[in-house]
Amino acid sequence: MNTRPYGSTGKRVSEIGFGAWQLGNKQDWEAMSDAEAIALVHEAIDKGMNFFDTAPYYGLGASEVLLGQALRGKRNEVVINTKFGHGANGVTDFSASGIRQSVEQSLKRLQTDYLDSILIHNPPFDHLDGKYGHYEVFEELKKEGKLLAYGASVDSREEMLEVLGKTKVGIIEVMFNIMYQETAETFKLAHEKNIGLIIKVPLDSGWLSGKYNGASTFEGVRKRWSPEVIAKRGAIVDRVRSIVGEETPMTVAALRFILAYPEIATVIPGVRSVRQLIENMSASDGVMPAEQVRQLRRLWSGDIQYQQLGW
Repeated sequence: MNTRPYGSTGKRVSEIGFGAWQLGNKQDWEAMSDAEAIALVHEAIDKGMNFFDTAPYYGLGASEVLLGQALRGKRNEVVINTKFGHGANGVTDFSASGIRQSVEQSLKRLQTDYLDSILIHNPPFDHLDGKYGHYEVFEELKKEGKLLAYGASVDSREEMLEVLGKTKVGIIEVMFNIMYQETAETFKLAHEKNIGLIIKVPLDSGWLSGKYNGASTFEGVRKRWSPEVIAKRGAIVDRVRSIVGEETPMTVAALRFILAYPEIATVIPGVRSVRQLIENMSASDGVMPAEQVRQLRRLWSGDIQYQQLGW
């Protein structure tokens, strides 16, 4: 597994990380058992993955709890990123006064005395510039040794520019994938500021996994797409497949496209099985040909960006 610098933390992270949204998450997914979840984390570490992304809200605290159990005795081998704002009790609270308690609860669930990084978890836009005191609280916790770095988890180019232009954060988690490339315009600036970039939603909520097409139907969290949007997305997936070819698994191609950007520290696809874990990690075994990268960029700039696809 290749590693990359994690911003200014002095640490290196596996370029393919472990998105832990599914661990213990019974409200959004068919839950795996606790033993299966812990075994999956152990398998990841054994195979060279060291970056784990979680949040209090994932599984209403269960994701952090299971990671804490799985990482017991292995803390010095891994890098943990968690978040603040969407609580383990299901309540959303972005007030700066709640940060310290949230951090203390995360530390307890994760069975550790420090966090490698923590992010404000998709807050309202007006919270990103720090005027409400969030980053001051994080600085205090950093001086106390309870975290190494902090930042924000965002979705759009505008949010990225707000954070990059008005704060001194060390880490940003941002949405980026073949079907959503607008945020790439900010990567160079983030790199110049030595900010560690984490890429979320790399498979575009499953569309770049090879599982879905224009005739797919959905339940649960993915029921949000209309038949019209499903048809549009399916047509785009067909065009992506024509560019990357049949010999490369779609998941691998999607991750390699992201890793073609050297400014990125790590990408965090979700993991629900050893099969998915192995496929995700295999993306680190090679690189996407430069011509394919160029074609996928042109597909975005010439077509995809003008379509209404939701998220």
